[in-house]
Amino acid sequence: MKLTKLMLPAAISIAGLALSGNALAQNWKLATGDAAGGTQYELATKFAELIEEKTGGDTTADIFPNGQLGSEQDTVNNASMGLLDLSILAINNITPFSPTVGVLTLPYVIQNAEDAKKLTQGDIGKQLTENTIRDAGVRILGWAYSGCRRLTNSSKAVEKPSDLDGLVIRVPKNEIMIASYQAWGVNPNPLAWSETFTALQQGVVDGQDNPYITIDAMKFYEVQDHVTDSCYVFSLEPLIMGEGQFQSLDPEMQEAVLAAGQEATEHSYDYLIETEDSIKKKLVDEHGMTITQPANDEKEWIEQATQIWPQFYDSIGGKEKLDEALQALGREPAPAE
Repeated sequence: MKLTKLMLPAAISIAGLALSGNALAQNWKLATGDAAGGTQYELATKFAELIEEKTGGDTTADIFPNGQLGSEQDTVNNASMGLLDLSILAINNITPFSPTVGVLTLPYVIQNAEDAKKLTQGDIGKQLTENTIRDAGVRILGWAYSGCRRLTNSSKAVEKPSDLDGLVIRVPKNEIMIASYQAWGVNPNPLAWSETFTALQQGVVDGQDNPYITIDAMKFYEVQDHVTDSCYVFSLEPLIMGEGQFQSLDPEMQEAVLAAGQEATEHSYDYLIETEDSIKKKLVDEHGMTITQPANDEKEWIEQATQIWPQFYDSIGGKEKLDEALQALGREPAPAE
């Protein structure tokens, strides 16, 4: 039976009662949607190393990459029910369960790694963690920073939105990301992550968007030729644990879990800063991809995409929530509806 959003709050208390044995297990299962080699796997590896160190080897974590334990959205359900210990997933796959998290995926709110760090590590991030506990029955323990989502395709160089004409672009099943492409004049094809590579390989879709690190880890260079060096969304991937399971841990163990999550988050940020440029160069020099700069510093992309912001004010908790995020980044308030 698939757990619905409405069933999640009840599942927290059920998990807390039923999971005492599992919560004390010496070995945890940690799911990631991406393959080994990406930032999800890097965060998972660091967290597993830290939790083992902080518990003197009493608690370990086995990593199951590439969706082995189910789709990313399924892992939210399973973690909330206590059927899965930990998961790292794209932020757009937790947004359907806790819509206020969508403030971080509105186009061009986050425009670089520093913006992402400020929002996730500040008051906004704390609020969103509380919201995911309330709405989804899971707790965000840490964040993977994967970088700006870069548009790739197999057909041509894309500099401006009108260049998308004639291309079929895969996007996640996320309303905000779908609306962004519609604002650029195209109707994207929402596909599950597990279907994406095959769809690109078979020509069902022409392109997709993901950070350089993910493009490399998933070997998209085998089926894609062109990259647009864009940054309409910054890819964030929370590390989650079911709240029922977290509450079943004793205070000392809770402290260890939170500390491991924070330290792994800091490692993820440093890893992105240290590796992104070399991976970008590798995609060009070793795999033959062509990188195109957006025209006029993405001005046209930004102007068209940010027009969708008012459509999502209600779902993110009101325009004031977006204004809080923009203020934290030193920017002007969002336009009125």
